Amino acid sequence: MYAYREQRYYEEERRLHVVPAKKRSAVVKKRLPQKAKKKKVNPILYLFRLTVTLSLLSVFMYFVFPTCFNNLIKQLVLPTNIPMETKMPSGMATSVMQKQNKADLYSIANPITGYLNNDLFQNQLLLTPTIEKSHSEVTTMYQTSEMSGLKSQINNLMKEYPSIKPAVYVWEYENGQYLDINGDTQYSAASIIKLPVLVRMFKSIEAGQMTIYDEMILHDYYKASGSGGLQFAMTGKKLSLDDLAKTMIQDSDNSATNMIMSKMGGMDDVNVGLRDWGISKTYVRTWLPDLTGNNKTTARDMAKILYNLDNPGFLNINSREYIIDYMSHVKNNRLIAAGLGEGALFVHKTGDIGTMLGDAGIVYAPNGQKYIIVILANRPHNAPQGKDFIVKASNLIYKSIVK
Repeated sequence: MYAYREQRYYEEERRLHVVPAKKRSAVVKKRLPQKAKKKKVNPILYLFRLTVTLSLLSVFMYFVFPTCFNNLIKQLVLPTNIPMETKMPSGMATSVMQKQNKADLYSIANPITGYLNNDLFQNQLLLTPTIEKSHSEVTTMYQTSEMSGLKSQINNLMKEYPSIKPAVYVWEYENGQYLDINGDTQYSAASIIKLPVLVRMFKSIEAGQMTIYDEMILHDYYKASGSGGLQFAMTGKKLSLDDLAKTMIQDSDNSATNMIMSKMGGMDDVNVGLRDWGISKTYVRTWLPDLTGNNKTTARDMAKILYNLDNPGFLNINSREYIIDYMSHVKNNRLIAAGLGEGALFVHKTGDIGTMLGDAGIVYAPNGQKYIIVILANRPHNAPQGKDFIVKASNLIYKSIVK
């Protein structure tokens, strides 16, 4: 075998030597591997591929990356959770914080296990609480007959304000008569959400989880823009829960609201309370200010909370006195209050995020009559027609009930 290969090799060498030099180079070139010829690129096809690639990259950077950054990377690298005030011993507090950090990492890795993510679909609670609960102290208003004449007047008023889309719910205590226009329709809650926050705070106080004299320190991460003056207060200032609740209701202070919710355990704690009270369409999803209207409510839900302020099985007398005192000194008296007769007392909470203007409270007339009134009005951003509608509707309702 080897002899045969040597013979072939020598024969090839001899053949090359007898071939002229020019032909010999051609023979050698044929044996050498040839470089692949470059294919001409179609410029139109190249431009199309580049456009598609850049478009997909832009979509990823605009839609996917911010969500990943805010929900995962930012929380891992730059945690922004608002901490709760605590008076626990340092050792116990450290242990609790370590457990909390593990829970935070678990919730980041498993986002669908969150309370709201599981229970909400298209802004509706999936696990709708039963209205009649055997274990709940909350009671429901007994409705007798609808005030048809008043309803016709409000409907006529709505025709004068076609750009205003209102929800109106009224319930009077003496006979249980009511008015319901879009009462179960969800609206942005704006600052009216501070009413269930206030009630939940006093339920926590009654449960022994805190006291009205507990103090919190105003840190920068609590400060929120929008209504209220605490955003401009000195960092490190100590405020009692009494101070915070009073400021939250009377001045509609967003920073005070965030501090109270943080003290109770966050937004989920408020939502747990609402669910336990049998309120299905009101919830908190955003720390204040909620300028995009993610926090929701209905006129009927707010009326139910107002109705139970007088329920001794729901709130004790001390809690009721505090709540009524706060709500009777709300500084914004330009909405429902502006349409009431002379001498009427109104305990309430207002809300305004530009596109939604609302007011909810209890009217105490000089002749002893009493009724709940909630008006929520969607409107063009900051349109004055929203305020005008609420004032006129309030006046019609007052004249119809207080005779």
